[in-house]
Amino acid sequence: MGVTDRRTADARMKVEAGIAEPRFLSFARPDLDDAEITEVVSVLRSGWITTGPKTRQFESEFAAFVQRGGEDSPEAIAVNSATAGLHLALEAIGIQPGDEVIVPTYTFTASAEVVRYLGAHPTLVDIDPRTLNVDPGAVEAAVTPRTRAIMPVHIAGLACDMDRIAEIARKHRLRVVEDAAHALPTSWRGRLVGSLDTDACVFSFYANKTMTTGEGGMVVTRDSKVAARCKVMRLHGMSTDAFDRYTSEKPSWYYEIVAPGFKYNLTDIASAIGIAQLRKLRAFHERRQAIARRYLEAFGDLPVVLPANAPAGELHAWHLFILRLTADAPLDRAAFIQRMADAGIGTSVHFIPLHLHPYWRDTYKLEAGQFPHAQQAYEAAVSIPLYTRMTDSDVVRVIETVRRLLS
Repeated sequence: MGVTDRRTADARMKVEAGIAEPRFLSFARPDLDDAEITEVVSVLRSGWITTGPKTRQFESEFAAFVQRGGEDSPEAIAVNSATAGLHLALEAIGIQPGDEVIVPTYTFTASAEVVRYLGAHPTLVDIDPRTLNVDPGAVEAAVTPRTRAIMPVHIAGLACDMDRIAEIARKHRLRVVEDAAHALPTSWRGRLVGSLDTDACVFSFYANKTMTTGEGGMVVTRDSKVAARCKVMRLHGMSTDAFDRYTSEKPSWYYEIVAPGFKYNLTDIASAIGIAQLRKLRAFHERRQAIARRYLEAFGDLPVVLPANAPAGELHAWHLFILRLTADAPLDRAAFIQRMADAGIGTSVHFIPLHLHPYWRDTYKLEAGQFPHAQQAYEAAVSIPLYTRMTDSDVVRVIETVRRLLS
């Protein structure tokens, strides 16, 4: 009998004996049901599966979700990833080769790589050790005559200090593009991220986000010129959408290439999933908040730094729940991650700061000690499961395991 067969037989015996081990609790899982299936089936039956009417509907409903009302409501442009959205937004505001864009080092590489797509340079800065968001003081200190924009990243779903960032941007005449991959729904000063006074805001619908389209993203902007440029550049720089040309009852085959664009459009199949997910987003958020509250209550006496909560009256999206182990914890991070896995619970680490990755380190001659707050956060951080498909017993299991390992 092979190893796999033996493990299968052992598992079967445990099930038959009523002593089966609990299933592995993955770090993240999407929350999909018949609503998404119904929407996708409607697209498949429609005969139009790429960017078309469902995508336009998704864009309209998403803009309505984040808008603050009135004539100043935003436009939403659906794209095939948040990375694509950030690239389009930076291109649309005019970032050129040699320009500098200020980016926190404590983020995923997509935030910085899109700057390099345009031949510009990301200027990495440190974070606030309490919130893990970009430190506005570090942002202002990094401004040079070549700086053109700031990219705040709302880590884990907690809003950055957008007042300070806006003040710095006005003072130095800089543009602001928000990386809101984690921040749906997140609020600042009573307004949803996506409706703030920035040049553009980009959301992610990757599989582990607070809502998903599998792969996908959305650019939100109230600047009509930015919106128009993003729409043209997301599909090869064509002057007319394929949907308009192919469904017109009059001959409309002619189009013009007005710029060397990209292939960043979102399909109607993905948009159909997004429409169903968006309708559940409030309920999703309530569930994430409930789990986060239980974690905050359960871990307050452990040797950890708990994630910062949103200010009173504001929304934290709770995309991630990041614990930071303190020096007096009975286990180091590697041991804790391994023991959690041994207990059948998945974890992750957010984030390996950019300055530690070979490309960014070597290209810009960066050193670990340049960003002490990001370095310290990374060395202590571990993200535990927090997603809407978790049952109450799953939450209890995580709490009991974390407490057993760290008490």
